[in-house]
Amino acid sequence: MSFDEEWASARSAAADNARMRLAGAAGGGAGADYKVTSPDLKAVGNDAQSLFHQFESDAFHAGANTGTAADTLSADGFATGSALWTAWDTWRTQAETLLSACAHIHNHLEDTVVSHKNHEETLISNFSIAEIDKHFT
Repeated sequence: MSFDEEWASARSAAADNARMRLAGAAGGGAGADYKVTSPDLKAVGNDAQSLFHQFESDAFHAGANTGTAADTLSADGFATGSALWTAWDTWRTQAETLLSACAHIHNHLEDTVVSHKNHEETLISNFSIAEIDKHFT
């Protein structure tokens, strides 16, 4: 099947599929098949925030002791001191990356429901049947 044939078939299937209509075009969103639920997204965001706070306190509490141990080992001529610093630096970098990801997930999901609601309201008002009909009457 050529691209043009496949594209024509996909367009035809989409036109026949009632679920492909814009939310709100058929009676104020009653037929919409996409729904964002605030409680589900908020729960995931809260879990990310909880992980952030727990991990933030647990991930770095050994940092000062690790530094002291590394300095002492290095002062006594052990190569283990610099290796310990390298291990700590790698751990710290990875922990900061995880904390940043948790914060990003939390902040994004907190904003998702509000943004989606605002976009839906804009789409409904911009593409409402009454608004479109004004241009054709």
